[in-house]
Amino acid sequence: MASLSLTDFERDALPTLTEYATIPCLSPAFDANWQEHGHIDAATELLANWIRERQFNDIEIEIHRLEGRTPVLVATIGATTDVPGTCVLYGHLDKQPPLGNWSEGLNPYIPVRKGDRLYARGVADDGYSTFSAILAVEAMERDGIGHARCVVLIEASEESGSPDLDAYLDLLAPHLGDVQLMICLDSGALTYDRLWVTTSLRGIINVEITVSVLEHGQHSGSASGVIPSSFRILRQLIERVEDSATGDILLTELHGQIPSYVIESSQSVAAEFGDVIAEELPSIDGLELMGASAADRIVRRTWFPTLSVVGMAGIPDPSIAGNVLRPSTTAVLSFRVPPNVDASKAAQALKTLLTENVPSSARVQADFTTGEGWVAPELSPWLSDALDKASNDAFGRKPGFTGEGGSIPFLGELANRYPDVQFVATGVLGPQSNAHAIDEMLDIPTAVAVSNAVMTIVAAHAKSKEN
Repeated sequence: MASLSLTDFERDALPTLTEYATIPCLSPAFDANWQEHGHIDAATELLANWIRERQFNDIEIEIHRLEGRTPVLVATIGATTDVPGTCVLYGHLDKQPPLGNWSEGLNPYIPVRKGDRLYARGVADDGYSTFSAILAVEAMERDGIGHARCVVLIEASEESGSPDLDAYLDLLAPHLGDVQLMICLDSGALTYDRLWVTTSLRGIINVEITVSVLEHGQHSGSASGVIPSSFRILRQLIERVEDSATGDILLTELHGQIPSYVIESSQSVAAEFGDVIAEELPSIDGLELMGASAADRIVRRTWFPTLSVVGMAGIPDPSIAGNVLRPSTTAVLSFRVPPNVDASKAAQALKTLLTENVPSSARVQADFTTGEGWVAPELSPWLSDALDKASNDAFGRKPGFTGEGGSIPFLGELANRYPDVQFVATGVLGPQSNAHAIDEMLDIPTAVAVSNAVMTIVAAHAKSKEN
């Protein structure tokens, strides 16, 4: 089997990946003026130009642009065998914002390498994916290993919930053709010692909710006791959904039945790795964690509904806070829902709960966005064998299988379109990778190993179609 070395990756990928890291190509949800700023286009062109420099027998590179939507980069690599069908390799190039001040010596847009780790926003989530996908297939051709037609699809709205992707999937459906294997390179890893394969992803419901009580702010000495606090009303609305004492979600429509195999798998992972979830999170000393055990915490992160308040507005910084009863409070609520829950239907129930019969008849405006969860289909025997070989060859250990607490709307959308396709969701987002947080980091040897695993899987697909 072909192999990609750390030296190969450092020579062929790292210079351009490092340049990509300097581009503040924020996802549209975080940069409403992304078109005018041009950062997403700059990142797209950078990656496209890098791909053009690679060596393939047959490759077509296109940047698709639909009016008002982020671009999609598509590299189509012709088959080197007679096997039918298409392998799609997916990643994204848009980024989350810096999210605060990074640690001393680190900067979201000034990449820093420390040993085998590269620090910058977007390098692990998900800038590396283009390089891993392309270098994997290029190495196969260099070493004469056959593969089916491969389409590397890199979108630019994933961090916003992939609102633009569905339109491009409609556009590209004839081009994608008979999709037989889907490899998503945007998922996580519990450890860096093996290939981790994602078995499920939670769905997501984001709500931007504003509670208004005044046309403009008033002196708290004059208004308090008469005008209800917008913050208090917001608290009351949230407590309709979440038990503030336990963090449990109260709305039935946000819950799903947890399969028995999930419980059994979580117990197995906990037995081998210990309290891996607790160990990877930078909690403060003495914090009492949710969940009764290590296995319970794995299940809670992957199959429980949860609420996180991820943003607020209308509240002054403490340094300038005056004695004013504020006219409104805005919060961004991020709900994670179990993989088997219909996020769109759950959002309708949530909207009713948050916007009807509002305390004190305050004015409420709520805007919803959703992304569906995903449960991996059963593995074909050839793919099960390929994953075992891929992990053992690339990492020296058997693969691991676990659910992820995050969301990749792409997989849910593709599963609906291609119900019989074999899926592999994997990635480099392991401990301390800090996706979406400060100090995001790419473990470079893991990126190399994942690339090598991709080669094994794509080669196995071709072999399976020859038999």
